[in-house]
Amino acid sequence: MIPKDRVWPDGTQTLGRGLCLLQAVSEGHRSLPALVAHVGYTRSTTQRLVAALVQGRWLWQLPGDTFSLGPRFLELAQRAQEDDPMTVLARPILRELGAKTRDTIHLGIRVEDEVLYLDKVNSQRGLEMRSRIGQRMPLALTGIGRALLLDDDKTEWRRLYRHAAAKGAPPGPWLERMRAYRDSGCVFDLEDNEMGINCVAAALRNGRGRIVAAISVASATAYLPRTRMEELSPLVLKAAETISRQMGWKGQVRDVA
Repeated sequence: MIPKDRVWPDGTQTLGRGLCLLQAVSEGHRSLPALVAHVGYTRSTTQRLVAALVQGRWLWQLPGDTFSLGPRFLELAQRAQEDDPMTVLARPILRELGAKTRDTIHLGIRVEDEVLYLDKVNSQRGLEMRSRIGQRMPLALTGIGRALLLDDDKTEWRRLYRHAAAKGAPPGPWLERMRAYRDSGCVFDLEDNEMGINCVAAALRNGRGRIVAAISVASATAYLPRTRMEELSPLVLKAAETISRQMGWKGQVRDVA
C-alpha cells in the first residue's frame, strides 16, 4: 500500500495521487476496490481521481468496472521509448544482431532489483516470447539481468538471488556461474527464467566503464542449444562493445575465442 501520509510538494497532491493510481493500474490493481486497498485513499477520492483520468484518456474503463492504461498514457510511453537516447543509439545494432541471428533481441536496464526491458527486436522464426517493452523481471533470474550484475560484489549477488530464487534453493551453483560469467563477460540463461528459452547476454558500459544496460539474444532451446550459445557469444559481445564504444567506453575487449 502507498502510505496515506506521503508528503507531496505544495499544490501537487492531486497530481501525485493521480500518478500513484496510474502506477497501481499498471501493476495490476484494476478494480476500484483494489485501487482503494492499494493506494490507501478514500473510496470517494479514488473514484473522483479515476473518473478524471478516464475523462482525460489516461485510463480506459472496461466492462465489469475495471481499468487499464489508456491511449494517452500509451502514446507518451511509446514516445519516451522511441526518444530514449540509449534506445536510439542501440537500435541499429540490435536490428543488425536480430538479422544475423534471426532470434529475439532485448535491451534492458536495471531498476532497483529488476531489469526493465527498453527495446525488443522480434524473432524471425515466428516464435513469440512473453517479454515485452516496459516489462520488469527479477535481475537474478534473467540473462540480461545477470549481465547487469557482473560488476557487483558477492554480497549483492547473494541478496538478489535469495530475493528471487525459490525458497530454500542453495546459492552456491548460481554464484559459481556468476563468477564464470564475470570472467568471460558473457552470461547464459539456461531456461532459468522461462522453461524452454535460452539466451546469451552481455553488458553495455558508458564512458566511465560502468555497466548501464545489457543486451541479449534469446530463443527456444531447439534453436538456441548450448553449442550455438557458445558460438554466438563473440557476436553478442561484439554488438555490446559497439554500443559501448558509441557511449564513450574505451576499455579492453575480452577474448572469448
